[in-house]
Amino acid sequence: MISWLDIYHVVSATVPLYVLMFLGFLSVKYLKLFSPEQCVGINKFVAKFSIPLLSFQVISQNNPFMMSPKLILSDILQKILAVVVLAAALRFWHPTGGRGGKLGWIITGLSISVFPNTLILGIPILSAIYGDEAVNYLVQIVVLQSLIWYNILLFLFEMNAARAKTSSGASIEHRGNDIEEVSIEQEPEEEEEHEEEVAIVRTRSSGTMKIILKAWRKLMVNPNTYSTPIGLIWAILHFRLGWKLPEMIDKSIHLISDGGLGMSMFSLGLFVASQSSIIACGTKMAIITMLLKFVLGPALMIVSAFSVRLRSTLLRVTILQAALPQGIVPFVFAREYNVHPEIVSTGVVFGMLIALPIVLAYYFVLDL
Repeated sequence: MISWLDIYHVVSATVPLYVLMFLGFLSVKYLKLFSPEQCVGINKFVAKFSIPLLSFQVISQNNPFMMSPKLILSDILQKILAVVVLAAALRFWHPTGGRGGKLGWIITGLSISVFPNTLILGIPILSAIYGDEAVNYLVQIVVLQSLIWYNILLFLFEMNAARAKTSSGASIEHRGNDIEEVSIEQEPEEEEEHEEEVAIVRTRSSGTMKIILKAWRKLMVNPNTYSTPIGLIWAILHFRLGWKLPEMIDKSIHLISDGGLGMSMFSLGLFVASQSSIIACGTKMAIITMLLKFVLGPALMIVSAFSVRLRSTLLRVTILQAALPQGIVPFVFAREYNVHPEIVSTGVVFGMLIALPIVLAYYFVLDL
């Protein structure tokens, strides 16, 4: 059972994050220390340097030969279910102010619902409840996020960005074709309809391929694309052959990566200061954000965990980690690509405040 000392450790892990966020907020809102361009630059540093090296550090220190196949399967299934549920919801609900249309909203929904703050808050909370066994499972979940899901999330962000540019170019080209067609003699109606259908199909497939290739090229110059597989390769070499990183390389990686989460919270504070309100997305969207995080995420994990027949502590840990507040890394990506950062930031700011009582509520229900 969790004690008051354990609660103190959780609070001790949370407060420094809010201190850094407040410093970022204060430095822009009142002290005017950073310009908007400098704020963007700080976030870019976190996205391109701190997070890739943090991912390498986490992955390289985990033994890949001891990972639970069932945990991996349940995690994969939860993400697939999340995409299906969010896509189905958007068929009936059409939110306004979208950046990137449905894909942008799906990315935002995924960022909020299935990317928990496992590294900072999850470990002190769940280790207090279930001990070292829980920590082992949580580290595996962090590795899966860094190795697989953050890269897929980045690809979706790049797809969204490439689609917007391709759509603009296509609309200009389409208008140009319309002008040319005025001077061309009309063809027979049936033949014209057939050619139109063929042209539409070709345009769509060609446009989709252009978007995928453009997103892939952008992903190939992203440091996170390389840091994660290199981290996995090094973990295999380390745990199989006993190899160790040279001390100077190891310290260089730790120096940048250790400040990654702190710099992420500082960047969050800078962004919140630039908004008209702390709840920049509005009260209604903030409530939806909390429901996505603390209801949908755990519900999908419950379904996936029972589907792959998880049992005992592993079952409880996977469900409770899904009820943790939203991770900070998705906000950094949302800010970098400007896809609903005001919504994702709200999930981080308020999610951590109500995390402990919600996780304890899930714990008591699971313990019945």
